[in-house]
Amino acid sequence: MAEVVTVATDERGVATVTLDRPDVHNAFDDALIGALQEAFSALATDDAVRVVVLTGAGRSFSAGADLNWMRRMAEYSMDENRADAERLAEMLHTLDLLPRPTVARVNGAALGGAVGLIAACDIAIAAESAVFGVTEVRLGLIPAVISPYILRAMGPRTVRRLALTGARFDAAEARRAGLVHEVVADAALDGAVAKAVDDLLAGAPGAQAAAKSLFREVWREDRIDGVARADTAWRIAERRASDEAREGIEAFFAKRKPRWAPD
Repeated sequence: MAEVVTVATDERGVATVTLDRPDVHNAFDDALIGALQEAFSALATDDAVRVVVLTGAGRSFSAGADLNWMRRMAEYSMDENRADAERLAEMLHTLDLLPRPTVARVNGAALGGAVGLIAACDIAIAAESAVFGVTEVRLGLIPAVISPYILRAMGPRTVRRLALTGARFDAAEARRAGLVHEVVADAALDGAVAKAVDDLLAGAPGAQAAAKSLFREVWREDRIDGVARADTAWRIAERRASDEAREGIEAFFAKRKPRWAPD
């Protein structure tokens, strides 16, 4: 069985974590979430790792949730849906708490849950051609589990607009919103990421870990605790089984507008 996440660490201690389902634009499913959790957990305790770079194989960073997976989950019980959503919440939390500096290298589309991955990283650099979207409402879903991270990165007013419309937005708007820190020409993406990595390697690793811990403790509104993770997991579990979610996902597969959308 092919790996859905690959991890490569160079001699400097720079670990590149790659979402590796390019045939489906690196869409999330339970296997990908589990593989990311395993990778982030291992990197968190590896003293040889200095910096973690997160990216996607092929043309996209990630298209968000795999809708075939979502279609299956709509038929699962509330308890099964909640357990699944809690695994996604735990994976994002593990990424957020990594003591190593993290850099999102955003190539191509970054939709739905992928926006949460980017928001959980310390630094985000995007190619000019990257396209973003907090698109869940267009499928009858809500951006529940990623909400603490995107609210922190972009602020509630911006997130309301982006999440309530579900409209896609370009890299320039992602930068204005605070989701990404830098936008570069597609051909310059690797160079910009390399520059950020070099800057991070110039810092003391113990001090960087202590600084990340400091920021979490001092900025209390930044805390994403177990209560928040459990609550957001419950909210998306409930929504997945809703009539709207079933209609939205079926409409997507049928290539038609859902019932709530005007003709």
